[in-house]
Amino acid sequence: MIMTKCNVRRIELLAPARNLETGVAAINHGADAVYIGAPRFGARQAAGNSVEDIGRLVEYAHVFGVKVYVTLNTIIEDSDIEAVEKLVCELYDVGVDALIVQDMALLKMDLPPIELHASTQTDNRDVAKVRFLNNVGFSRVVLARELSLQEIAHIHKEVPDAELEVFVHGALCVSYSGQCYASQHCFGRSANRGECAQFCRLAFDLIDADGKIICNNKHLLSLKDMNRSDYVEEMLDAGVTSLKIEGRLKDISYVKNITAYYRAKLDAIMQRRSEYVRSSLGQVSPQFVATPEKSFNRGFTDYLLVGDKEGITSFDTPKSIGERMGIARVVARSFFTMQGGKEYRNGDGACFVGRDGKLYGFRINKVERGRIFPQSMPPLYQGAELFRNYDIEFEKLLANSDMQRRLLLQLTFAETEDGFSLSALTEDGCSASVCTVFAKSEARNPQYENIDNQLRKWGNTHFEITAVEIKLSKEWFVPSSMLSDMRRRLNIALVETRRAGYKRAERKSVVGEICKYPQSELDYRGNVANSLARQFYVEHGVESITSAYEVQMVENAEIMSCKHCIKYSMGWCKRSGAQVPYKEPLYLVSGDGRRFRLHFDCRECVMKVMAEG
Repeated sequence: MIMTKCNVRRIELLAPARNLETGVAAINHGADAVYIGAPRFGARQAAGNSVEDIGRLVEYAHVFGVKVYVTLNTIIEDSDIEAVEKLVCELYDVGVDALIVQDMALLKMDLPPIELHASTQTDNRDVAKVRFLNNVGFSRVVLARELSLQEIAHIHKEVPDAELEVFVHGALCVSYSGQCYASQHCFGRSANRGECAQFCRLAFDLIDADGKIICNNKHLLSLKDMNRSDYVEEMLDAGVTSLKIEGRLKDISYVKNITAYYRAKLDAIMQRRSEYVRSSLGQVSPQFVATPEKSFNRGFTDYLLVGDKEGITSFDTPKSIGERMGIARVVARSFFTMQGGKEYRNGDGACFVGRDGKLYGFRINKVERGRIFPQSMPPLYQGAELFRNYDIEFEKLLANSDMQRRLLLQLTFAETEDGFSLSALTEDGCSASVCTVFAKSEARNPQYENIDNQLRKWGNTHFEITAVEIKLSKEWFVPSSMLSDMRRRLNIALVETRRAGYKRAERKSVVGEICKYPQSELDYRGNVANSLARQFYVEHGVESITSAYEVQMVENAEIMSCKHCIKYSMGWCKRSGAQVPYKEPLYLVSGDGRRFRLHFDCRECVMKVMAEG
């Protein structure tokens, strides 16, 4: 945790960056840090970026004190080690602040002193694990999404010097992160190697031990999307340092909207609570009202943060439903009417769940006197709940939101012995100045107003002028062209000064005795796929290590471990005294006929998905 003597905590809003353009947009809409994928070894293989683009993002970010983290959060094989070492050196050289990693092999590599963050893929759900990671050199731990406020607060209390990063918004994996092997088992595509095939978004039948169908063709492992915006302050009070938005595969509109939304939430809290301050600088002024419901979402859940498992699933569809609009009132052959407070517009996208339980989407072709005409009439029925999953006017606002982030700047224009000087002081005390040799002569006309006007014209730069002080002994003639040139040179000097003055933290040094890993044995769920990781665990007291599932597949293995419980969703939770009205064990059956046995560990309140054969 970053603290000062007066107990002030610097809080970070961490936004995703699919690419350079999205990263810049995240910064301009209020992110204090961004995370982006490298060319290889990231958990979203489709979101890789060149080192050169990452370097350009770093250059832009560091002007505002915004940090750039790179995801190298896959497990690696022995054949990858040399390439990983080379890549980390390249990332360090372009100024990256930290790496988000899963594989402990990186702690045994010959790396520059770059900070390491323990990815949520390292399965961080208790005090013992967080304490261990903190002791071996990780400056930050990304906690499991499944933890409650009380569990987060407990970890913070027990390991107060570990920065805690927690997801606040975005898509949810149904399995504990790093503990899902379904994609590898079914398709030979490892989620731990960045190739997740979205197994949890597929449709399944639920059957009992006698083959009786309980549910047909439902998305029984698909969760709603996380939205913890109502609990931001409580998360800070629990000890969270960094609030993370999921979405390295999301488009730029999503990133603009969601980042701006949480920036406003945090700023409002910081206005009331002086102990919480921003971890970066610069003013942001979105040109739209940020509204999470208008971006991709499957419906929202706070996901176990403050309560039970009620309302966390999205069985009908894994697709975006958007914002609720109202109820279909009259349904005719080519149009329908609606009761509700919101109105569709020409070009909007709409959807509803049909009587058959399937999601139907359609485009609004025309809205006229309360009648809504779809481009093609869907099987809509009276009383259907309608949603808008594409708001054409809002998307236009987002597309046109090309705002710049601005640092507040005070200018002083003064005379020197042989000309004039222009000095600047930023909101955080950074200063720079430029001088011009110019033969002074008294002006025939007043100059101060023109000087002030010219010096405020900073246009498409990183700065916004809050005050201009003019210090002249006489009303000297000052040409506008000279002021323009001085302003341009000062802008360059300021940017260079800020980048040069940026101080990057280094990796924590490890002192004292080697600490023991919380477990003495690691099965395939330890995700050990290389000799360096194996060596690391042996050095830290692990006596038995089984190779990762990707190296050696295990028969009848547990391929998912989930807090989501189908029994609970069906109203059969043992803790409430209910009983399952079907013969167990229960099975999921996928569209291609594969069967997966469900094991319910009620003591741990966990559902496990088991491979069959």
